[in-house]
Amino acid sequence: MAIPDFQSIMLPLLKFCADGKEHTNREALDALAQEFGLTEEEQKELLPTGQQCVIDNRVAWARAHMKMADILENTRRGVFRITERGQDILKENPQEINLRFLRKFPEYEAARDKHKENRRQQESSSGPEEQETKTPAEQLEYAYQTLRENLASEIIAQLKSASPVFFEKVVVEVLVKMGYGGSRKDAGQAIGRSGDEGIDGIIKEDRLGLDIIYIQAKKWEDPISRPEIQKFAGALQGKRARKGIFITTSRFCDTAKEFAANIDNKIILIDGQQLAQFMIDFGVGVATDAVYELKRLDSDYFTDN
Repeated sequence: MAIPDFQSIMLPLLKFCADGKEHTNREALDALAQEFGLTEEEQKELLPTGQQCVIDNRVAWARAHMKMADILENTRRGVFRITERGQDILKENPQEINLRFLRKFPEYEAARDKHKENRRQQESSSGPEEQETKTPAEQLEYAYQTLRENLASEIIAQLKSASPVFFEKVVVEVLVKMGYGGSRKDAGQAIGRSGDEGIDGIIKEDRLGLDIIYIQAKKWEDPISRPEIQKFAGALQGKRARKGIFITTSRFCDTAKEFAANIDNKIILIDGQQLAQFMIDFGVGVATDAVYELKRLDSDYFTDN
């Protein structure tokens, strides 16, 4: 039979996970290939780029959407399992699970609402006329943004489940890649004090060490409120420091942002989303999957002089 689309994969994938155990991507792919009766040639069929199998790509998309709806969860890289909500869904014996089905869950809607333009690109339930309103270049741009946003969500989930020591390593790596701290060795020595669920320390603003930046990093689930920023500002004053960076895996309350914006000390707030974007931009914890080059006509070349 033909390779199923990613929405058709959702329910069989969830049923495969019904045992509640952890499963790898490879186990899921093998089980689904057997479930859909895919031939060896179909299992090896590649995307136009030639860098990933079609079935691998569609299973990954099915898993990503169900993770957004809190039906599946990643336990570690390349390993996932069904959640309590997923088990409840299976008890209801649904005929199918698709994007329309997932939209009844607030977590899924919240994630999609962040990217309304991308949502219109992703939902197969939308009519073809909607797709035709965008140029191929626009569709490619929206697809790129969608992939980037999904990657950022995966990065944040990994950071939240990582140890404080590993989180320290990530923060050091990102800051060094951004040009702070001189060498990675210098930055590590500067930051190396472990704090409560995070790190606290100092780092050079430039390679010459002309100025020092104080850092506080919190691997938290709950939003960072104003009192936490006030404590950090007080610590800066105690050190007679002018600059600080507060990094968290969660987010900052509006009151925290307002306080940081209205004090004399310069405090930069970096939430989980921003940290994930920096990791993508500076190549920390990510690997290149494919590279595309968009060519345009060189009019000068065709000019007859």
